[in-house]
Amino acid sequence: MNNLIKENERIDDLQINNLKIIQNNNGFCFGIDSVLLTDFARTIKNNSSIIDLGTGTGIIPILLTAKIKAKKIIGIEIQEDVAEMAQRSITLNNLEEKIEIINGDIKEIDKKFGKGKYDVIITNPPYIKNNTGLKNENNSKLISRHEIECTIEDIARVSNSLLKDKGEVYMVHRPDRLMDIMENFRRYKLEIKEMRLVYPSKDSQANLILIKAVKNSKPFLKIQKPFPTDIPMKYNNIKKAAPIKRTTPAVYISKRPAAYQIKHNSAASHTYPA
Repeated sequence: MNNLIKENERIDDLQINNLKIIQNNNGFCFGIDSVLLTDFARTIKNNSSIIDLGTGTGIIPILLTAKIKAKKIIGIEIQEDVAEMAQRSITLNNLEEKIEIINGDIKEIDKKFGKGKYDVIITNPPYIKNNTGLKNENNSKLISRHEIECTIEDIARVSNSLLKDKGEVYMVHRPDRLMDIMENFRRYKLEIKEMRLVYPSKDSQANLILIKAVKNSKPFLKIQKPFPTDIPMKYNNIKKAAPIKRTTPAVYISKRPAAYQIKHNSAASHTYPA
């Protein structure tokens, strides 16, 4: 394990199927949005070929292996160091046969993989329009949060190119960008079929939206019940375990808080790994 982690990195226990992930303490770390997206995508058919656009740490492909039975999941990441770290997480979990991480530009990836060959695109893209919002962040966080290297239109165009007819797109984004998403998706023949809003608390506005679209599908939109309002929206209480004994300092294994139990009106409940 020691040879898989570098200085200023930690290993987080995802508390599902004994899966773990390597993250950089100074980089962009995954949040509840990726967890909810992978649960929203549980309806992906068995044996699907999947591409994750902007995989980052690899959190979405890793969680998907515990929730669906995919044929292959390919994660695309433009930042070389982040892609390399994601690959080490794949190795850590012995998922090399199920997941492939590729360092590449989303905007050019359809040229590499060809057109109309994939069943599913899944993505947690940057939420913030370029030239808006605060930018006092390191380069990794900027690229992850702002549309510097990837826009909604890029996602829509590439998804249309990569997907088979009736292929599916699963996306998490912010509600304030919904009109941009709808406009661009319909332009590239991606019809939004399902949406679900997520509220951080009972009296607040929705701050996340989950979307499923289908290529070359007829218009028919189903809006699911909103996620319950008691979902913790941030991982604020991560406790670091004792440092791993090795020469490189500041490397830790940490455990997320207990898995989130999301209770619905029915007797059933869903567990979201922290």
